[in-house]
Amino acid sequence: MTQDTLRARVQGWAKRLPTGLPGAALWLALWFCVLLALRLLPGGWGTFFNVTEIFVGVALVAVAVPLAVQLVRRRMLWSLRNKLVLTYLLIGLAPVVLFVTLVTITAYIAAGQFAIHLVDSRLQAELGQMSGANAHRTDLIAEALGGKPSVEEMEERGGTTNRLDASRMRLHPATKAYINGAPIALDPVAGKTPLGLPPWAAELKTSEFQDLVLDGGELYLVVVHQRRLGDGRMFSLVNSTPVDGALMNLIADGLGRAVLFPESVGSLAEERRDVAAEKTGSSAKPAVGTGRRSKSASGIVGGSEPSAMNLADVRVRFMSTMSMTDWGSGDRDSILIEVDSRPALLYRQLFGGSLGGVITSGIRLGLIVLCVVFALIELLALYMAIRLSRTITASVTDLYEATHAVDRGELNHRIGVSRNDQLAELSRSFNTMTGSLQRLLAEQKEKERLQSEISIAQEVQANLFPHHISNMANLELHGVCRPARSVSGDYYDFLVFHEEANEGVPSRRETGVGIAIGDISGKGISAALLMATLHSAVRAYRFASEELVYSETTLEGLMASREERGGDHDELFESPGRILSLLNRHLYRSTQPEKYATLFLAHYDAASAMLTYSNAGQLPPLVLGRDGTIRRLDQGGTVVGLMDGMHYDEDRFQMRPGDILVAYSDGVTEPENDFGEFGEARLVDVVNRYRDEPLHVISMKVMQALDAWIGAEEQPDDITLVLARQT
Repeated sequence: MTQDTLRARVQGWAKRLPTGLPGAALWLALWFCVLLALRLLPGGWGTFFNVTEIFVGVALVAVAVPLAVQLVRRRMLWSLRNKLVLTYLLIGLAPVVLFVTLVTITAYIAAGQFAIHLVDSRLQAELGQMSGANAHRTDLIAEALGGKPSVEEMEERGGTTNRLDASRMRLHPATKAYINGAPIALDPVAGKTPLGLPPWAAELKTSEFQDLVLDGGELYLVVVHQRRLGDGRMFSLVNSTPVDGALMNLIADGLGRAVLFPESVGSLAEERRDVAAEKTGSSAKPAVGTGRRSKSASGIVGGSEPSAMNLADVRVRFMSTMSMTDWGSGDRDSILIEVDSRPALLYRQLFGGSLGGVITSGIRLGLIVLCVVFALIELLALYMAIRLSRTITASVTDLYEATHAVDRGELNHRIGVSRNDQLAELSRSFNTMTGSLQRLLAEQKEKERLQSEISIAQEVQANLFPHHISNMANLELHGVCRPARSVSGDYYDFLVFHEEANEGVPSRRETGVGIAIGDISGKGISAALLMATLHSAVRAYRFASEELVYSETTLEGLMASREERGGDHDELFESPGRILSLLNRHLYRSTQPEKYATLFLAHYDAASAMLTYSNAGQLPPLVLGRDGTIRRLDQGGTVVGLMDGMHYDEDRFQMRPGDILVAYSDGVTEPENDFGEFGEARLVDVVNRYRDEPLHVISMKVMQALDAWIGAEEQPDDITLVLARQT
């Protein structure tokens, strides 16, 4: 194998490797495997590899999780059937699973709490028995002490009572008596009790006490009763039973296994004593009965682990706390307790002998039947869900194939419908849509043809406006028209007049210019056609001025007059009022009654700077003088084309250097926003602000101000602006 062949194979293999997230996951997995293999090598690289593995593992997880999400979305959840199955699992099975889980957890906690409650109740029952016996003995001994019997009689009575009470109890508690906190002997054969009488218990508020106490790391059931003797002394009788395996066996009988952990409170008590010693600076030893407890790691165990009755009889192991009293200080605290039981045992403890009988068997059978019915309902729901999902997916598959057929251009494709449900209606709607698509495509072709014709009309209309405006020696000209739609109903034009051409002279001197601006009623194609008619009429009257003005004279007179004038016969445009009268007659007779136009015509004489104008309903143009004066050109008459036989007045004035003629359509001043119309004042302000700039700059600033005023709204009307400045 040559080197080039090997390189080509390696490159081909590299191109087949995955890129993006799959590629990153692959490389991280390989690197992680390499690190695991290198750990087996001898050397001191263990710590380095451990840290590196952590970083690589975190990066691998960070890449693998998004990759897994992508794979699930693209592969598993792309199909509608898979989505419906997942939806059923989430909607149908998830609540069932959550409910069963919640019930199971609640039942487990309830069973554990019930087991703890049984242990606590049995301990309280033992304390109750001890308390009853101890109260009786306290009354007897206090009576004897109040009568001042002999010591032998007191010991005999106390011992007899102790033996009698002990014979009625399952336990054998130790008893000790105190007068004003000092111990007295009652029964010499009873042995030494490990409990003393702490200061807090020398005189109780309620004359009795019964609780689980901790003394010297050992647990006891303690009962204390007090009576005040006739001579004022306080007699206390303490009855105590150690909490050991024998007692816990009695407590756990029929429950399973119960464990108390005395060491669970030792560390807390020790911390409290240490903190108190640090605050007081004292190193005194603990009071009576507060010796350090043993550090045994095991608790006090009673009973044995129960065996299961059946598969459902799961192990219930629960831990909680029970209240207890620190015998040395009298403080309340908690001790850990753990119970290991079974639901069958707890059920038997809860209901006792009522588990048998016909009613109980009937209830049990009814519950079993109910569970079976629920299982059948769940199976039926699963079957119905599968049938419904197949129906839905079949309809979606038909729609999917139909969309591909339409995409290929097969608009004649139809979906076969045999059912009568919403999905069937969707298929029928798709068939209707494909038919509508065929019709819309035909209409679209017709619309495109019309749009093409409109584009041609727009191009033709654009050619009607002046393209190359040659400024005169002492007058600058500029005009712009921005349609609101494809074509415009506004009109403006500049008609330049020259002197008669002479032989040998290549160019003719400009003698004047005609300025026209107008607005056609309406918008769109009809307004554009009328605008073209008006444009052609103005141009026609301009070129045929001598025939229209001097129609009463002969042709020879016209020719003689032309030779005398030596000009281009622009007398007609020197009379804009006459032109407007002719245009009014022409439009009135050639257009519909509701069609009319506003028009402003002016003739500027280059030699004298004299401007002659007539206004036929157009917004009055403004002449802004350099000294701040404003002249409104409003002389004329009504609109043209609306009524026949109209007469139009004329006016003339001389343009001074720096004067700016501003002629505009209503699309400049009438756009509105929340602050009202743009208005003539803002137009004048913009023109005055930039009056020394070139005319096209002034026009651009006006358009920018209009756009800012209109904002995001659609342009409401055609915008036309004509500027002329005397230099």
